[in-house]
Amino acid sequence: MKNPLPKQTSTTTVVIHEDDLGMCHGANAAFVELTGLGVCTSGSVMVPCPWFSEIVDLRAGHPYDVGVHLTLNSEKRYYRWRPIAARSKCGGLVDNEGFFHASVPPTRASADRRAVEDELRAQIECALAARLSPTHLDAHMGCAYTPEFVDIYLDLAAEYQIAAMLPKSFFNFDPAANWGEYNPEECNGKLSDLDLSWAVQFDAVIETPWRDLSGLEERYERFFRRLQVGRNFLALHFNTPGEIELIDSAEGARTRIAEYEYFRTARIGERFQNLGVTPVPFFGNTEVD
Repeated sequence: MKNPLPKQTSTTTVVIHEDDLGMCHGANAAFVELTGLGVCTSGSVMVPCPWFSEIVDLRAGHPYDVGVHLTLNSEKRYYRWRPIAARSKCGGLVDNEGFFHASVPPTRASADRRAVEDELRAQIECALAARLSPTHLDAHMGCAYTPEFVDIYLDLAAEYQIAAMLPKSFFNFDPAANWGEYNPEECNGKLSDLDLSWAVQFDAVIETPWRDLSGLEERYERFFRRLQVGRNFLALHFNTPGEIELIDSAEGARTRIAEYEYFRTARIGERFQNLGVTPVPFFGNTEVD
């Protein structure tokens, strides 16, 4: 069995994580730049997406902290992706056009659990076959954390001995905004019945402030006030300009580009220092609970 992740002694840590690697070149470019600046400490790649192979090539020459962003949804209007496992195509995971459902509720309602397991397993196997050696697992739009699928997610983490990101509590868990109706108490109760031996649980999981349209300083002042003593996971979506404007909605593209531009400024390091927070990669953040 692999050794668990080493302990981190700081009382307050933050994984500055870029979701959606592999979605497009601009996401990958932002990750490389911000990692080089010491700002971004971790990221995860969407295996079914067109630019997955670029992350594989970039990782080959650099010790980037990269996990697998397990993907069961394809939310863009025209820029979409499909499952990679055969059973996924007839297991309720796709819409009438053969793409992943655009939102999480249809997946929760119609996906066959065997198809979900096949698809998530295929994505992990694809990453391993490409010699990516993922440091962790997490979930696009939080779909694999839902009560319907979280046991599959954790079973695969244990089987492959890869650390899996989870919250300590599903109250105020930002990815759940994608789920439709959900009961955080039910989700917490579900975790109590599962094997968490390969889970890394965070006190706060805070996502890009998609719905905050205030100025950048005010927006991220509120964002950073949400950090908790303990472990924090920031699910961010950095993207350089140039192509994301054609992929995402106008508002979504602006938010991704603005987040990238804000985090590449020198004051970000000062902000974390003033907060008394230690930025860490996912791998090396903490021992698996």
